[in-house]
Amino acid sequence: MTGGAGPTVDRAMATTLIEELTDIVVHAGAAILAIDRRAMTMDGKSDGSPVTAADLAADRVIADGLARLLPDVPVLSEERAPPAAPARTSSFFLIDPLDGTKEFIAGRDEFTVNLALVTDGVPLLGIIGAPALGLIWRGLVGGGAERLEIREGAVSAATPIRTRRAPERGRIIAVSRSHADNRTEAFIADWPDAVRQVAGSALKFCRVAEGAADVYPRLAPTREWDVAAGHAVVTAAGGKVVTSSGAELRFDGRGEDFLVPEFLAWGDPAAVRRP
Repeated sequence: MTGGAGPTVDRAMATTLIEELTDIVVHAGAAILAIDRRAMTMDGKSDGSPVTAADLAADRVIADGLARLLPDVPVLSEERAPPAAPARTSSFFLIDPLDGTKEFIAGRDEFTVNLALVTDGVPLLGIIGAPALGLIWRGLVGGGAERLEIREGAVSAATPIRTRRAPERGRIIAVSRSHADNRTEAFIADWPDAVRQVAGSALKFCRVAEGAADVYPRLAPTREWDVAAGHAVVTAAGGKVVTSSGAELRFDGRGEDFLVPEFLAWGDPAAVRRP
């Protein structure tokens, strides 16, 4: 995490920043699309996950943009995560410059740029850009969520989005294209009439937020930067993101390896149940 203790960014301040933060995400997405996937450099991290020139290019754009916009607010990025827990801070940015690197390497378009602003352990603002799809989802908790289109590097007018009320039958479950685990499969099996909606990266959060899916279960460990932006977007759209016991998630950039042990993103808070 870069930066010092940093100021507290509240909802009012976040409201004034959302357009500039969205612009940073747009430029990060453009940096990814400028990389030739067939000729790009690629390496492996200590955990075995891949990192490409596109991950690093997007990370540089975001780091430079945030340093200009809010130099006193610390930043925790997947590509620059420190080996030890940083000092606690009231507000900080959680970044995944390229979520869905495996999708990107495979030539698919289901990868995203994830930017979240966390205050007092809770994602307050989230922006998820899908540059290859020309779309952005963003949400400010307490201020609503919306979807935007990207055309020739410019953002179009926003369309408000909301989660939907869960149907009695045929619920749509957003599932990962690249990650599967036994607990999540068991959760899905409890709903024999459920419809699977397969997607990569943080797009699964977006499907829940816009009412195209009812729940996104991930009952296996992931990282804070994979979850925070989607958490804010789903919450802002009227949904709820909790653990399997119904407990709230906390984000402080201090957990071991920045792990989120599990979560369920529900579109309809009234439908929350334990697996």
